[in-house]
Amino acid sequence: MAGSALKRLMAEYRQLTLNPPEGIIAGPVSEENFFEWECLITGPDDTCFGNGVFPAKIAFPTDYPLSPPKMQFLCELFHPNIYPDGRVCISILHTPGDDPTGYESSAERWSPVQSVEKILLSVVSMLAEPNDESAANVNAAKMWREDRKQFEQIADRLVRKTLGLPLTATS
Repeated sequence: MAGSALKRLMAEYRQLTLNPPEGIIAGPVSEENFFEWECLITGPDDTCFGNGVFPAKIAFPTDYPLSPPKMQFLCELFHPNIYPDGRVCISILHTPGDDPTGYESSAERWSPVQSVEKILLSVVSMLAEPNDESAANVNAAKMWREDRKQFEQIADRLVRKTLGLPLTATS
């Protein structure tokens, strides 16, 4: 099973290098380990995450693409769909099939037709448009709904931190 997963990951990596999505760099940590990738994601323009550069890792199971990978940001991010430890909570990364809570349809969840590129583009979209109804970080979701200005100030401070910029007096 790991052999077919490796072939698939190599093909997806080749595709990403030939036609990289704007604002995303991703690839295996090493040639010896195609099951762990590192990536840099640029925050979407015209959002409070714009201009930020966010490092993350993706860990692929040996039965990929039958099972979804796990993704985790390696920097501090305050976002409704990112756990405080950086793990990403997004439908496309949830186990295939019916959602036991009934919140997501099976079409929204992982499917072997998904790809690394689709995952990364979905995460960029999630940064721009959080789903505060299905929060991994309840405090961020509550602030997103109730005090957008404060949420954006926290996001701006963390964006500046990822870039190594000094924090402003309002951050």
